[in-house]
Amino acid sequence: MRRSDSKWFLTRVKRTIYDFKMIDQDDRVAIGLSGGKDSAAMLYILDLFRRHAPFDFDLKAIYIHLGWDVNLKPLRELALNMKIDLHVEETVIAKIVFDTRKEKNPCALCANLRHGALHKAAVKLGCNKVALGHHLDDAIQTFMLNLIYTGRMDTFKPVTYLDRSGIYQIRPLIQLPERTLTALAGREGLPIVKNPCPVSGKTKRKEMEELVNEMVERYPDLREKWRAALKSSPYWNR
Repeated sequence: MRRSDSKWFLTRVKRTIYDFKMIDQDDRVAIGLSGGKDSAAMLYILDLFRRHAPFDFDLKAIYIHLGWDVNLKPLRELALNMKIDLHVEETVIAKIVFDTRKEKNPCALCANLRHGALHKAAVKLGCNKVALGHHLDDAIQTFMLNLIYTGRMDTFKPVTYLDRSGIYQIRPLIQLPERTLTALAGREGLPIVKNPCPVSGKTKRKEMEELVNEMVERYPDLREKWRAALKSSPYWNR
């Protein structure tokens, strides 16, 4: 995909950034790279947005190393091509979750530890905002997870202030469906690092992904209806 062909998705991301005041002049934004297509696409999109934005801001990329053996060369090359610094934060999260705690449902603990490490690294790098690659499908799946398993009507917010670290957490892709990021990653040849987690693809979130896909087969415009509902809801706008 040539950069001149990218307005079909960039317009919505720009609108999201402006509507929710996600990025401002002289911000230093840390991008959490996971090795998956979503965060790689976010790096690409925010770099593209930076080239068009009417103000200056800085981007940093952070990879939280959980302790497994992972080939990070593709991510390093991606960041280098965009002239963005990639910081690798070494942790022992995998050992804590799977060896020490032996969690039967490890995703929640792992996510909390990863986010904590990401926020700490962002502060260390002088960043005032952290960008996560959650997209519209993630928001819908999280809503369904909370509804079915906890009885709460709740999902991601576009912007969250983190009291402990004093930084803002933003989700610029939250109005883009996953299929858009999949297409972008494929057309641009964005690198994907294989997820070494032993429970990858076997989680409750995977169940919700399949459930939402089944619902979309029956109601093809469900994602856009859901996006419109979230965008107009007090929850997203308070």
